[in-house]
Amino acid sequence: MSLAQNPDQTETDFPEDIAARIIHSEARVFKAIFPSNTNHHNTLFGGDALAWMDETAFIAATRFCRKSLVTVSSDRIDFKKSIPAGSLAELIAKVIHVGNTSLKVEVNIYVEDMYKDHREHAIRGVFTFVAIDENRQPTQVWPHA
Repeated sequence: MSLAQNPDQTETDFPEDIAARIIHSEARVFKAIFPSNTNHHNTLFGGDALAWMDETAFIAATRFCRKSLVTVSSDRIDFKKSIPAGSLAELIAKVIHVGNTSLKVEVNIYVEDMYKDHREHAIRGVFTFVAIDENRQPTQVWPHA
């Protein structure tokens, strides 16, 4: 099942048990953008953004299946808007595909002005995880996938 294949698809297009897990596994992380996280343009360093996205995706994936997971890929990462120092960033991660041993998590970063009510979509990416057993071999990510 996949939301990625059809952007108009919602959790209701998944079987009820998976849809409920997707809703309850969403992860939200807020970060303040300090100078230590910026590049020479005084905007968020892309490497930090990727690390934060992978971590937030991992949290959502783990909350979904409660299994040991490893990141196996990051799909297209779109940097749509720079995130300046002194901003707030909200990362939102949501499971969008459940396979047999893998799942995909979409992560969106929104930039927010620290002193104004203004928020914009800045970065989007998709991360793929594989569930592994105690021998580090792929294992079923969800009993009914």
